[in-house]
Amino acid sequence: MSFQQIDLDTWPRREWFGHYLYSVPCSYSMTANLDVTQLRAVLRARGGKLYPATAHMLGTVVNRHAEFRTTTQNGIVGTYDVLHPTYTVFDTERESFSCLWTPYTPDFAAFQAHMLDDCAKWGKTGRMFPQEEQPENMFNLSSIPWTNFTGFQLNLDPGSGYLLPIFTTGKCCEAQGKQLLPIAVQVHHAVCDGYHVSRLLEELQQLADTAEEWVK
Repeated sequence: MSFQQIDLDTWPRREWFGHYLYSVPCSYSMTANLDVTQLRAVLRARGGKLYPATAHMLGTVVNRHAEFRTTTQNGIVGTYDVLHPTYTVFDTERESFSCLWTPYTPDFAAFQAHMLDDCAKWGKTGRMFPQEEQPENMFNLSSIPWTNFTGFQLNLDPGSGYLLPIFTTGKCCEAQGKQLLPIAVQVHHAVCDGYHVSRLLEELQQLADTAEEWVK
């Protein structure tokens, strides 16, 4: 992991960053439906799972764009070179969940195998953070697979200084012959505008539509 400090004197986003972090602290959420028809078909044919595929797609897109990897560390503004997914795993017996993490790698097969192994090893410990180490360079993913929602928002204090993205997925539903997965994206306006979130959603859709190219 490396964290590259941003030179605020030359950073094009400095004015927007300062406004939305200090003057008007502001985070926001956007909820959309991903068409996962092709993705689910490829996963079924090749023995893949939707949750690891979602985590991998998010890791792929998040790591393409610096705005999703920009945050503060000990008061220093900078960008991580890579973010890994931390995700929730539900424990049906306890009706609770654990927060796990798996290192991101572009190789989906390797990532999925590692994530499923982590889930089997750590998912039913009864602890919120069962793994021994949690790196700082992570984005958050949680799933609410029981509900097909049209809107979702976390009440995160925008003045807390937490700037990394948070994603929440819901229950797939079928509409007009398509399988639709609701996904909510929460970001801090200091580092991300609506354009950036819209581009992320578009690129997620492109990955879902071309699953046969990367689901191996």
